[in-house]
Amino acid sequence: MTTKLILGKDVSEEIYAELRQRIDALKVKGTVPGLAVILVGDDPASQVYVRKKGEMCESLGMRSVTVRMPAETTQDELMAKVAELNADPSIHGFLVQLPLPKHLDEKQVINAISPSKDVDCFHPENVGRMLIGEPTFLPATPAGVQQMLVRSGVETGGKHVVVVGRSNIVGKPMAAMMVQKGAGADSTVTVVHSRTKGLADIIRQADILVVAIGKPRFVTADMVKEGAVVIDVGTNRVDDPSRPSGSRLVGDVDFDAVKDKASAITPVPGGVGPMTICMLMANAVKAAEDACGRGPQ
Repeated sequence: MTTKLILGKDVSEEIYAELRQRIDALKVKGTVPGLAVILVGDDPASQVYVRKKGEMCESLGMRSVTVRMPAETTQDELMAKVAELNADPSIHGFLVQLPLPKHLDEKQVINAISPSKDVDCFHPENVGRMLIGEPTFLPATPAGVQQMLVRSGVETGGKHVVVVGRSNIVGKPMAAMMVQKGAGADSTVTVVHSRTKGLADIIRQADILVVAIGKPRFVTADMVKEGAVVIDVGTNRVDDPSRPSGSRLVGDVDFDAVKDKASAITPVPGGVGPMTICMLMANAVKAAEDACGRGPQ
């Protein structure tokens, strides 16, 4: 059996080509999709991620705005900035980069973002709409996983999907999306997590395994059914004295051992990673299209 590598770069490039056509169509109508990011403080990982978002916006011909606020920003100051972006018709979607400094109330901030501009799909209204199968937006990483499955020709209908992890960012929305009616879904879904009894036995039943548990190489070869499709969402930095940096990135799956049993698998890095920004861009374009549909604001 030859194992197929599912690469985020290949899938995202296909989607970007489609997005460019949609962006051009919006520009004909006089609309340039605008995406803003609020970055509070100077977390290094957040700075890299925000910079990549900005670069991708510009390469697609979208408007990118980065609002930088100091780490000592007060809750009132941040809420005022959210209200300002909610009211700005040139900004079609925006997000507040997480994590926030500890003195700020993350939940209050998320709840204040207009659902029509909530391209991260964290607002309770958008989470609820996703759950009932009428989404405004889909959360970026799970949507990216779903697109990787669909565009790689993986049949999901009637398949047993096991999701390892129950976070609000990946695990729960992934399960909610895969159980819906329609293409890229129609699956039977089981969610397992740190408190699950017989966890390895359940994982072994998966036709499609989505792992987002945040533990390096947690899923080993003996936990994977022969011929399963394995999607590794994890990104963990581990020590590696052979590298100049002294470390390297690995997933939540023991890739080298599992790849020989899987029919298809995503590597880390290079797998799911590129899809997150890609689907964020797709949400921003959809937000702009929805705004055009509503007429002048």
